[in-house]
Amino acid sequence: MSRRTVIHTTPATSALVAALPASSESTTPMREPRMPGKPCIQIAELFLLGEDHKVRVARQIGITHAIVSVMSLTRGLSRVQYAHALAKVKADFNAAGMTFAGVESHPVPAELIKLGLPGRDEEIENYMEAIRVLARLGVPMVCYNWMAGLSWYRTRYDVPARGGALVSEFDSDDAEKLGPTQWGAVSEQTIWQNLDYFLKAVMPVADEVGMKMALHPDDPPLSPLRGIGRILTSAGAFRRVLAMYPSPNNGITFCQANFRLMGEDIAALIREWCSQKKIFFVHLRDVLGTTRHFRETFHDDCPVDLAHMLRIYHDSGFVGPMRPDHAPTLDGEPNDKPGYAIGGKVFAVGYMKGAMDALSIPYE
Repeated sequence: MSRRTVIHTTPATSALVAALPASSESTTPMREPRMPGKPCIQIAELFLLGEDHKVRVARQIGITHAIVSVMSLTRGLSRVQYAHALAKVKADFNAAGMTFAGVESHPVPAELIKLGLPGRDEEIENYMEAIRVLARLGVPMVCYNWMAGLSWYRTRYDVPARGGALVSEFDSDDAEKLGPTQWGAVSEQTIWQNLDYFLKAVMPVADEVGMKMALHPDDPPLSPLRGIGRILTSAGAFRRVLAMYPSPNNGITFCQANFRLMGEDIAALIREWCSQKKIFFVHLRDVLGTTRHFRETFHDDCPVDLAHMLRIYHDSGFVGPMRPDHAPTLDGEPNDKPGYAIGGKVFAVGYMKGAMDALSIPYE
């Protein structure tokens, strides 16, 4: 009697067949079970506080690691209030089924530190207390940047891409037409001095509590930008930062597109810095164009083979959070948070998971 005949006989015999082992000659590939806790790439997403819909969708597509922007919360608090407020952030993400895996864009306001203005020592005290609190809560990483006066910067946020999706664009000529910012001319030397001042104050606390400090490159990696010096515009600059304060907790957010815009060999950098255990966090994205004029792209429609890059990260030993960055805004979505709408991120995460499954790269 064939299996097909039995299946169509009775419910009882159908149940019996369902319990039978599959043929030893089967070549159907079966997914290997996940190994919770085993070091691997952790697919993550960045969340602002209060993005409940985005959190639910992220969980539905299998994201379990949350990178959270908390500055909007801590900005209005005294240091003694950090512990309670950040504990609630962790509890809320845990309740949603997510691990609070890191903070991005500074845990507290830090503009006075970056610009070297009066009040920076107070901001540094706030920073150190936030790091202590986050470490006690089990949050292992802070992704920070040194883009003084201007954060990541674009001149347009509504450029039509494939099918009318909207992406951001940077054009240096358009930026220069806007002139200097309110801070006027700020030299690269000043920005370097301010970073050195910060590292000497904050890194001892990071070492004390085991907090990984992951420095993000300048975006775009162009200096000066509207009068302000940008210093993290080359691999050499990052090697300088690592040498300024040697520590296992002084490391890098490898925002891949920015390193490529620098003209660097990104595959070689990944191998170099992973061998030194200096890449703590990855932003997986790419752009089309040059440092002076570029636009964002879909993850499957960019110059770099991102699937092959995932293999390089894995083979180089990278473990930790990796998030897709600056995805296009899709039809029907508001473009009020360019690069961070959930629709484009759903596509990007699907791309990443599909590539890693095909290449047998473990992830969670």
